[in-house]
Amino acid sequence: MPVAAWIRQYPRWVTEPETPAPDAPTPSSPPSVAFAYALGRFLLTPLARVLYRPKITGRENVPRTGPVIFASNHLSFIDSIAIPVASPRNVRFLAKATYFEGTGVGTWFSRTFFTALGATPVRRGAGQAALDALDQQKQLLEAGEAIALYPEGTRSLDGRLYKGRTGVAFLALQTGAPVVPVGLVGTNEAMPVGAKFPRLRPRVTIAFGAPIDVSAHGPATSGRARRLATDQIMAAIHELSGQELAHAYNEVPAHTPIERIKQVLPHERR
Repeated sequence: MPVAAWIRQYPRWVTEPETPAPDAPTPSSPPSVAFAYALGRFLLTPLARVLYRPKITGRENVPRTGPVIFASNHLSFIDSIAIPVASPRNVRFLAKATYFEGTGVGTWFSRTFFTALGATPVRRGAGQAALDALDQQKQLLEAGEAIALYPEGTRSLDGRLYKGRTGVAFLALQTGAPVVPVGLVGTNEAMPVGAKFPRLRPRVTIAFGAPIDVSAHGPATSGRARRLATDQIMAAIHELSGQELAHAYNEVPAHTPIERIKQVLPHERR
């Protein structure tokens, strides 16, 4: 292979996941999945509101129909429960494929629980795995659904708000879906990282901001447009959450040589 071609392919090779991503699901859910989600939302929403008495503001800002992207800060595992519970419409989000895999009672419970929350399994990783995840989300938006995403990429362990990755902006620019910023407060205290069960105190706040149309920044193919749109979204989240700004990306610690190479190579943080 010529040197120039090798250089172009090298970043793709080192960011390719070790295991292939699962096939993207079709936008329409099977009846059993739709029923599980409807039942889970019917049972979980009133129970969570009674137990935790969350403070919910800005529900009027959420479009009741059509594609919507909820872009939220990420503090705790229960963020993916808090948003569907507070939202006036059904919300879909991506969850690690490992929550749906395996055998036994524990796996059955995990799979049933996340299905009831509207979760879609995805294989985490960079390269093709990241593109597959974006494609899954695009299909859901094109089907007129609402999805929830965390621009920071992973949970904030110190409570600060980290720089946003551009995947959310890419989807918004590509599909034309409005972005509703979400500010979560107190979820990291209700269920800190490492805790097995949530606490009943303190009270959690979920704030929905006004929808953002990012189309003025330019096309989805423009890196500058994606960056500017991402910064606008993160500024809106910051206004709602009031967190201290980290002014850095929330990088997962590298444990292998390949992971360290991924982090130092120039790449856009989707």
